[in-house]
Amino acid sequence: MAKILLAKGARGEIVRKLQQRLQGLGFDPQGIDRAYGGNTQEAVRSFQQDSGLAPTGEVDVTTWAQLMGDPVPSVKDRSLQLTGTFEGHDFTLAQGNFDGAGITWGIIGFTLQHGELGKIILEINRRDPELVRQAFGAKTDELLTTMQSSKAKQMAFANRISLGATKERLAEPWRSAFARFGEIPAVQALQLELADRDYYQPARHTAQNLNMKTELGLALIFDIHVQNGGIKESAHKAIAREIAEHPVTSEQELRVIIANAVADNAKPKYREDVRARKLTIATGSGKVHKEMFLLRNWGLDESPCDPIG
Repeated sequence: MAKILLAKGARGEIVRKLQQRLQGLGFDPQGIDRAYGGNTQEAVRSFQQDSGLAPTGEVDVTTWAQLMGDPVPSVKDRSLQLTGTFEGHDFTLAQGNFDGAGITWGIIGFTLQHGELGKIILEINRRDPELVRQAFGAKTDELLTTMQSSKAKQMAFANRISLGATKERLAEPWRSAFARFGEIPAVQALQLELADRDYYQPARHTAQNLNMKTELGLALIFDIHVQNGGIKESAHKAIAREIAEHPVTSEQELRVIIANAVADNAKPKYREDVRARKLTIATGSGKVHKEMFLLRNWGLDESPCDPIG
């Protein structure tokens, strides 16, 4: 059976590119919404029928090659699409200080608190100041001054522009300005560069150390690096203890042990959310935020994957 790369339920940047290609070839997915729903499924089925392929409505490797003419999306890109969906972000969405991180923005939720947001803004300003001004207009000078100020002043700024009791939504014009900033190709490229350098590459080495050899294994470790900042020492000890007491016979068993250890060592208020998310990747299916995820539809399964290659 051919490997599935995309099917119903998948969302994200790879789906957007697929929809654009289908539309360009005359197989209308009824909108470019980054979500592989029934309309996209029917557009894929129509393309397959027209191309003499089995009309499954799912994008397997053969369908991808004939439709897109590009190499198969990498495990990194497929993992990023999944984690970005879990995080609730795309390149453009900015949220307020709902969780103590100040402002959270971009494809994997870069934060003001951890310095990632400021790093991107200041680097783009160094490369091409006009791009920052293009997005933030009259607020540019205030933004740049804030990004170069103390952490306390940055967090005060975030609180000031975060709305309501939950502080989840940013006030205008900031919300729209961050959206415009995230739409700029050079900004998207920098987001991807930092996601690879600061999260995916460290995840590959962690995966190697834990003997993860499948796509699901690498996707799990990447998601841990993004959401949890890596595997804490306490979680490493719990993993070692579980393996010693209950020797594993498959990678899935090991993934489940890792998922539970990471969740058990998360902050109590987020613990069960972390557990659901990690076990969904570890086992290949599950519910996250009340939504069902079947990871084979996201192109992630037990296929072998060299974490260093």
